[in-house]
Formats: sequence, structure tokens, C-alpha cells
Amino acid sequence: MNKIQMTKTLTAVVLGTILAGTTAMANDTITQEPNSTGAKIDNSMKSASNYMGDSAVTAKVKSALVGDKTVNSNDISVVTNKGVVTLSGFVTSQAQAERAVAATKRVEGVTSVSDKLHVKGVHRASVKTYASDTAITSEVKAKLLADSMIPSRTVKVETTGGVVQLSGTVKSANEAARAESVTKAVDGVKSVKNDLKY
Repeated sequence: MNKIQMTKTLTAVVLGTILAGTTAMANDTITQEPNSTGAKIDNSMKSASNYMGDSAVTAKVKSALVGDKTVNSNDISVVTNKGVVTLSGFVTSQAQAERAVAATKRVEGVTSVSDKLHVKGVHRASVKTYASDTAITSEVKAKLLADSMIPSRTVKVETTGGVVQLSGTVKSANEAARAESVTKAVDGVKSVKNDLKY
């Protein structure tokens, strides 16, 4: 590991340790009083604890990405909200994006990963690839429209190089999972980025 990567890794580990320790100390020092002020303090503490926990998860994810030699983490941004980690930025290939997501999923405290990574340096697609992507998008839209469990009019479908990105809003996590499942079943789909909100 070169000096910069070692420095980044050590910084991420130290920050994660500090944040985890601060959360533990704060939880031990504040107790809930039986009155409304105590309840407000407890609620504030829970919010702070979630924030501190998210910060620790972010630090751990950054450390994992820096430590993975197959992932160039310099252009990857990591944000955590209630255990949901969003990776955004640029990678050099789809395979690298998939490795970054896999590395993130292995980190303790990560409940799910939202992949918003983009492949940089992708030049104009060939006519064949463009036609294939258009056909995949059309078929995914048709399958979503035919499925009565999915509010297809609120789901946006984009395909690039066989990678389908779903965005928009649905009513529940079950609908988002169903939309992803239907999309994965379409011929030619290499992977699905499920950015559906609910």
C-alpha cells in the first residue's frame, strides 16, 4: 500500500473509532427522565446517535474502499443515512462499480447500498449498443406496465450498456423490490441500479 492509501486508511479507522466511542459515551451519560424534557433529550440523543452511527459507517466504508486494490476510490463519494449507504461519483468500469458496491455491503452497519456510480471515459456507444439499450428499456417499461403491483407511470427506466437504472417513486419497499425483480428477468439486462424512493 502506498503512503497516501495508508494515510487515508488510518484516518478513516481513527475517525470511525472516535465516532463509535463518542456515541457509546453519550449513550452512557444521558438517561431518560420520566418528564417531557427527558424524553426530548432522549429523542435528541437518538438523532445524534444515528448521525454518529452513520458517520462511523461512512468512515468504515471509505476505509474498505481505500483498502480494496481493485477499486479506485479517489472519485467515489460516500454518504450514509440510517444505515443506507449511497455511493456516487465516477469509476473506470462497470465491474469496478460492482466491486465497490460489494465491498460496501460487507461493512458492518450497512443495511443497503444505493449505487449512483457512473462509468467515466465511456465514449459514444455504437449503434448496435444504442439499439440494444433502447430495446431493453422498451421491454422493461412494457413488463412494468403489465405488472399490476408496480405503479409503472412513476418509474423512470434508463439503460446504458445493458445496465438498467430505475428511478422515481413507489409506495413501498415491496414495490421497489418487485420492480427490480421484473427488470432483472428481461433478456439483455446485465445489472439493475434500483434508485426507487418510497
